[in-house]
Order: sequence, then C-alpha cells, then structure tokens
Amino acid sequence: MTSRPLRGAPGGAGGFRPGTLSRTALTALAPAVWGTTYIVTTEFLPAGHPLFAGFLRALPAGLIALAFTRVLPRGAWWGKAAVLGVLNIGLFLPLLFIAAERLPGGVAATLGAAQPLVVAVLTVTVLHQRRSARPLLWGATGVVGVGLVVIGPSAALDTVGVVAGLAGAATMGLGVTLTKRWGRPEGVSPLAFTGWQLTAGGLFLAPLTFLAEGAPPAIDGRAALGYLWLGLVGGLITFVLWFQGIATLPVTSVAVLGLFSPLVAAGLGAVVLGQTLGPVQLVGFALALASIVGGQLPAPSRTPSAPPTPVTERTPR
Repeated sequence: MTSRPLRGAPGGAGGFRPGTLSRTALTALAPAVWGTTYIVTTEFLPAGHPLFAGFLRALPAGLIALAFTRVLPRGAWWGKAAVLGVLNIGLFLPLLFIAAERLPGGVAATLGAAQPLVVAVLTVTVLHQRRSARPLLWGATGVVGVGLVVIGPSAALDTVGVVAGLAGAATMGLGVTLTKRWGRPEGVSPLAFTGWQLTAGGLFLAPLTFLAEGAPPAIDGRAALGYLWLGLVGGLITFVLWFQGIATLPVTSVAVLGLFSPLVAAGLGAVVLGQTLGPVQLVGFALALASIVGGQLPAPSRTPSAPPTPVTERTPR
C-alpha cells in the first residue's frame, strides 16, 4: 500500500481557511470528549485501576474497528501502525496516568498542554517545514492559560510525575507528527486506520496492565457504562475524528486543539462537582481559548515582490 497524499492545508502554522471550519469543529470534538475522562474515571470507575481503564479504552474498540472494516496493514504499514499505536495510545496513556497519580491534576494537565510546543518543534525537525514563531507563541499562551485554570495554590511537584507528564506530551506530540508525515495508506478508511492504532496500543498495554495492577476489578453497571463511554465514544469515535483532522488540517493547528481537554475537564468540575472558578481561572480560560483560535488562523501571507521588468533588446535596423 502506498501512503495517501495528505489533503487540505499544509502542516504549517495555521490554516483557518474557507472549507476548514467543519473539519476543525469535528476534530475539536475529540479533545473535548477526552476532557470528560477525569470525571468519568472518578465518578464511575473502580479506583486504583487506571491502566486497566486505558486497556479497555483501546483494545476492544480497536478490535471492533478491525472486525467492521476487515482491513489489515500490509508491508511496511505493519511497523508504522505499531509505532503510531504505541506512541499515540500505548505509551501515552500509562505516562498520563503516572503523572495524574503522582501530581495534582492541575499540574499534570498543564504539562500535557505542552504538546503544541512539542509539535511546533517537530514540524521543523521531522516535517522539515519553515521555522515559525507563531505556533510556539500560541502554544506557550495555551500552557499559561491552562495553568491558570487548573493549578491551585497547594500544587506540589514530584520528579517522577513531572518527567512522566513531559514524556507523555512528547510521546503524543511525536505520534501526531508522524501520523501527519506518513499519512494514511491508499484505500484505507479512517475507521480502519484508527483500528490499527487502537489495537496496537491495546496489545502494548495488555502486559503492562496485568503486571502492574493484577487481576481486573469487579465491574458493576455504573462502571460498565463508564468503560463503554471511554471505549466507544472517548476511544473509537474520537480517535477517528482526531486522525482524520491530522490528515486534513495543519498539524500545529490540530495540536493546539488539544487544549480543549483540560478546559472541558475544568468546566465539568465546576458544573457537575461544584468546583469554583475565580477571576484567575476565567483569565486562564480566555488565554487558552485565544491560543486555540489563534492557532487556527493562517500565517500572514508575504506580498511577493514585483518581478523585474524584462529588458528587451532592440534589433538594429
């Protein structure tokens, strides 16, 4: 199979052009739904089994996609699908859970918000695109905004947690960038492509889950509903939208959409759990939203200089 040429705007600093609004909105649904993970985990799932939650989020959804599409990788795509699945899912989820367990939620979310900065650097080193300060500026603004929203005054740092949080942002950032670079094989649907990665990530997580957590927990009706949401909606459907967005939008624009995840988590905490948002948090919300919008705007076009007037030689009469 050959890689499908990437459609849409180039993977540069921004691409909010006519025709991209619907694609951007659909892609933004993915991190928005991922923002429900915290409240679903704390309110529906049994405590102490975060890796099992990640495993159930990935492997069953991946197998459903494979059974529905009946399309398997070919040739080099066996290795590429495995690499993308491990980076985007298999490694990212354990690092995310380690950071969440060892750090206050706000600190972990802020470290995860560094992903647009990682992608901005990788677009130069991996995608060989022109260096631009705009993605770095919007990414830094987003980190500051998320930090103001979710970091409380009693936040404490843990070395292992900080390393895990930064490594998770780097892992997902590299996965997003390689997904953009390799594209999607010709004739393979977004559902099949997502199924490859979810399955690869789930298989990678399987031994880690049972070695670290032992036997799975008892699952009642409430927990089953939570796992169903995380697996089908928060896993299969949202990753299809996410990978489709990477293929059709600038990669730095997609990365900054990930800031919706901690913002939705904070909003749900305020609405459902009664957590308060003060003036500082509201300023942070405004900065993060400005970063998301700014990351979608096209880079200012440079007016090309007028070509030199050709000199016409007169033929002597």
